[in-house]
Amino acid sequence: MKRGKGLTFVGDSRVLKYDKPKLNRDYSEFPGRTEEFYPDFLLKEWLIGAIFLVGFLCLTVAHPAPLERIADPTDTGYIPLPDWYFLFLYQILKYSYASGPFNVIGAIIMPGLAIGALMLAPWLDGTKHRDWKRRPVATGMMLLAVGVIFYATWESVAYHDWDAQKAQGKIVFSNLDDSDPVFNELVRTNCTSCHGGELTGGSGPDLVTPDLTKEHVQAFVENGTTDSGGSMPGFKDQLTAEEIEKIADFVSKLELTDKAE
Repeated sequence: MKRGKGLTFVGDSRVLKYDKPKLNRDYSEFPGRTEEFYPDFLLKEWLIGAIFLVGFLCLTVAHPAPLERIADPTDTGYIPLPDWYFLFLYQILKYSYASGPFNVIGAIIMPGLAIGALMLAPWLDGTKHRDWKRRPVATGMMLLAVGVIFYATWESVAYHDWDAQKAQGKIVFSNLDDSDPVFNELVRTNCTSCHGGELTGGSGPDLVTPDLTKEHVQAFVENGTTDSGGSMPGFKDQLTAEEIEKIADFVSKLELTDKAE
């Protein structure tokens, strides 16, 4: 072969010369192998997306999201429940070594170790093998993480008091007047942290449903109580007799009402 025969010069390089291009843009020459992006490919994508959207809307209508009462930041007795994908962290914070005085361990150190392990993964497992059995470090870390997540999620679901969860978020209608000065100045600051923002119960008992007399409420507010269901401090040293009487009068008049009222 003579020098330069069959070659075409492009600058200082030499590339083979072809009579027709390598890539043929006519899709008709490749039947069944390819298709036009618009409208053929997009039409199928839109159709599948529409099916999933309609199915999701049907599930939403058939099983609507549960609504609870209006959130009240003064109600410290309310125990919120996170979404299912955070239940394992919620359960970890219940353990004695990760809660209370050890909150830093459960909230910062343990998640920090998990995130740190992910960041160090490229150095902890540098093998190029694709078989999971030949990658013990990566496989062990994955199995440990999956095991902890599944077990903690199961334990959180199995041991959670779902009846109490449903009751604390239940929408209750009562004749409570949140514009009443007694409620805003006395009841909200002294009672709602335990008995709930609407006094329907929190860490303390429900004050709306029972038929409480003024004298009964006044005695509890003055002297407090200690029983198997919990304890309530007395307020006779913090509140005046007139203020205690106003609270007792307000609470004794509470009752359940219909939504229409």
